[in-house]
Parts: sequence; C-alpha cells; structure tokens
Amino acid sequence: GLPKFLSLTEKLVIQAENSRYKMQASAYTTVKGSIDFGVQNQRRVLLGLGESRNTGVSGFRNLCMTDRSNCCGGLSLSSVAMGTELVRTRFGVDGIFGSSAKFRSVRAQASEEDLEDVGPPRHQGKSSGTVLPYVGVACLGAILFGYHLGVVNGALEYLAKDLGIAENAVLQGWVVSTLLAGATVGSFTGGALADKFGRTRTFQLDAIPLTIGTLLCATAQSVQAMIIGRLLAGIGIGISSAIVPLYISEISPTEIRGALGSVNQLFICIGILAALVAGLPLAGNPLWWRTMFGIAMVPSILLAVGMALSPESPRWLFQQGKIPEAEKAIKTLFGKERVHEVMHDLTTAGQGSAESEAGWFDLFSSRYRKVVSVGAALFLFQQLAGINAVVYYSTSVFRSAGIASDVAASALVGAANVFGTAIASSLMDWQGRRSLLITSFGGMAASMLLLSLSFTWKVLAPYSGTLAVLGTVLYVLSFSLGAGPVPALLLPEIFASRIRAKAVALSLGMHWISNFVIGLYFLSFVTKFGISSVYLGFAAVCLLAVLYIAGNVVETKGRSLEEIERELNPAI
Repeated sequence: GLPKFLSLTEKLVIQAENSRYKMQASAYTTVKGSIDFGVQNQRRVLLGLGESRNTGVSGFRNLCMTDRSNCCGGLSLSSVAMGTELVRTRFGVDGIFGSSAKFRSVRAQASEEDLEDVGPPRHQGKSSGTVLPYVGVACLGAILFGYHLGVVNGALEYLAKDLGIAENAVLQGWVVSTLLAGATVGSFTGGALADKFGRTRTFQLDAIPLTIGTLLCATAQSVQAMIIGRLLAGIGIGISSAIVPLYISEISPTEIRGALGSVNQLFICIGILAALVAGLPLAGNPLWWRTMFGIAMVPSILLAVGMALSPESPRWLFQQGKIPEAEKAIKTLFGKERVHEVMHDLTTAGQGSAESEAGWFDLFSSRYRKVVSVGAALFLFQQLAGINAVVYYSTSVFRSAGIASDVAASALVGAANVFGTAIASSLMDWQGRRSLLITSFGGMAASMLLLSLSFTWKVLAPYSGTLAVLGTVLYVLSFSLGAGPVPALLLPEIFASRIRAKAVALSLGMHWISNFVIGLYFLSFVTKFGISSVYLGFAAVCLLAVLYIAGNVVETKGRSLEEIERELNPAI
C-alpha cells in the first residue's frame, strides 16, 4: 500500500510545482493496512485520510500537504505550491487512475485542528492577459441595443410620410412597438442559444437578424417591410441584451468585473445618443431616415467579425468539459500566471457536481426559485419605477421651462444618463452593487416626488418649469447610477453557472414584457389619473424597491462568480 501512496504523492507534488492540472480524470486507489501520518508543520493542510475500516482498507480520500516540512512518514515536501486541487479518490479494484466520465474535485475533509482552508495564491500585480478588446467587441451589441431603441424617435415622422402612414397612428405604433415584441422573443431565445452554441457563436448568430432587419428597414418601400425589419432587429437586440452582460461577467477579472459590467449600460446610452446625432441631418434631407437605419449594419457586421476572433467564455468551456480550450481562454484573458487560480475556482464551484445544463422548469425549482425571483424583480422595479415615462415626457417638461428644442431636451437627458453611468462604472467595485441600487432608487423616489409637486403645488408655480427640469435630470442621473446598470451586471453574478444563461434570459424577458405593457397603458393612466398622480405612483414603487433590495439582494463586489455561487447555492 505504501509504495503506491508515495508514488501518487510525488505525482501530485510535481503537478503542484508546475501549477498544472490533470483535468477530466478521477483517481481510484486501494490502500490496505493502516498508515501512520506524522505531521510536523507550522502551516499544514491536512486534506483528510480516511478512517481504517474493519476490512483493513484505509480510505485515502485526501492528501497531507506541508510547506517546507515532513509529511507521510518522513517524505520531504519543499516549496509545495499552495492550493493544488486534488481529484476525488474512489475505492474499488480498478487500480490507480481509472478513467471517469468527468473530472470531480473534492472538498477538504480534515479534522478541525488540522484543516486550513487555503486556496491557490491570488495573483498580485499586472496581468499578461487582456480583456478590454473583447469587452469592447461585446459592447457593439450594447450600442446596437441603444441605437435601435432611439433611431425611430427622430425618423418616425419622416418615414411615416415616405411610406404613406402619416395619418395612421396605429401603424406608426406598430413600427415602434414591434421592436419591443421582437426583443421579448430574442431575450428568451438568447439564453438557450448561449447554452447550446456558446457565447461567441451566439453573438455571430445574432448578427444575422440584426443585419437583415436593418437592411429591410433601410430599403423598405412598404410599412409591412418596415415592420418585418423592426421585428428582426428587435429579436437581434433581445438576444444581445441577454448575452452581452453574460459574456462580459464571465470573461472579466473579479477585481474589475463591476466596472466592466457597467460599461454595458454606458454603451447602451452611447447608442441612444448616436441615434440622436444621426438624426440631425433630417431637417435638411427628409430621406435621410433610410441612412439612419442603414448605419446600424456597420456595427452588426463588426460584431460578427470581432466575435470570430474573441475567446469563448472559460466558464462555458469548462462546463462543456473542454478543459484545454478553457485554459487557453484563461491564458488569453487573464494571463498564464492566473490559469491555476481561475481553474481552481471553476473546479471548486463544480466539485462533486455532474449536473447537466438546467432546463427552463429548473428555474422555478425550490433550489433556484428565490434567486431567479430576485433577478426578475430587479428588472420589474427598473421598469415600473417610470424611466420610460420620464424620458417620454421630458420634451414637454423642458418646453414648460422655456427649452423649446426637442434635440436640446433629448441631449440633456442623454448626457445625464451617460454621465451618471460613467460615475457608476467607477463606483461599482468600490461602493458595491447593493448600496448603489439602494442609493439609486432612493434618489429616483425623491426626484419623482419633486416632479409631482412641481405640477400640483401652487406655491411652487413660479418655479414649476425649473423644478420639473431639475427633477427630470436628477431622476435620470439617479437611475443611471444604479437602477440602470446594476441589474444587468448583478444577474450573471448571482445565478449559478448551470442556470446562468437561461435565468438572465428570463429576467430580461420580464424587462421587455414590462416595458411593452407600460408603453401600452401609460398614456391611458395619465389621461385617467393625471401625470402628478402617476409620478407619485412611480415614487412609491421606488420606495418599495429600496425595501426589497435591502432585504433580498446580496453584495457581490470583490468576489468571484464561483464564490458567489457557492454561497447562494449551498447544495453545490
């Protein structure tokens, strides 16, 4: 028994010294007799020795590792790399290193006095990897998201005249809302595609409806062609709305994941502003609206090309059992010095679990129900808090303050959104997601109250225009500090890896559905209750959001996706 044990130890020490994994194998061993472990170590990690059974078989489940000391009856182990991930040892007659369908790692099961929970050393200093170019490529999807949402606002009047629907408000409504309907379908589809084909391949597939939809809109000679084009473009931005935050969160280093994740919202805002700028020549050239739609083909094609050159998500590759490819992606993104660290995190998160990808019904199981409901609730609060209503009414609010230019009003709102999102990016990994959400919804509630009072209090009548503009800008600024960027960042962080893509898709589906419903019934509510009462209702929703977040949302800053997953899913 002892010679076999020494051989295995030497093999594992060599692996530790070289920071290499022998993934996709499980270890089997039979150790007969009793083995006396003499442990002398000021910094030791006893990863369990099975108790001697009556049958004479000692369960060699784990390994005693020491730093510059003696272990296992005198074997000297010097300079052992800390945190070597060991394979699960099973008992049987198959011998050492029998094949196994899937790599499984073991939890340390040492005695309380001997166990120190030590992982691999975290790399300090500059990494040789680079992630920013690939985040930039993914954010082309975010730009298209914002651009397609904003492009119709300036172009609608001109395309309606060109297509002969200037007097038909219903068909104009279909041109606008079909995008939202398509986005709802796309957001649900994106999760399944990302699980089946991978993140980068799904981006490439997404470029197809984005490009074809854009081409149909730019060349439409009938309202039917325009509606079909908007539907396809909507499916495209729905898919991108699901996979952009997912991909960014999975390829970003823990220490800057918050900042990079909030870049998604920043580029959505930039896309909306780009659509506004693209509409400036419309006054002098009524046919310019076709060029406005056609411009969107450029980032669509660049997205497909860029993703063909981008690394796949290491977490998705690991789930698929593609270990060498996962290591290569980690080396590209984080640097070769962090391969061991990241692979340890991935292995620890998946240890003891051979579960397959989750189905849609798994999202509603008792195991995942609560965390999935948090994701859906965040997007519901985001939309029910009234952001679209405030943006919709911003033009009339600014006119009441003497700002007659629609472009100036939209530019002011857009600038506040971009500025707030940029600030949020710098605060995300310092202040934390949860506190930003609470601060954001609190500020939105105060801004909504100010807007409501500016419309109703007679004593404020002389200042109503100024207060309304101030309330609108403060509301948009508060929204962009947390309620806007945080949900899309937080969701991929709190969802377990096996449900992540589908759960993000489901939550974003709720976003698009609530967006569509609010757009459908908002004007009816304003007509029946008045804008002041509706704003008060939005303020109440914001306060409810603060209470809900305080009681249900966990802080995720500075923690790897695997650490968060282990806390929220103790069954793992």
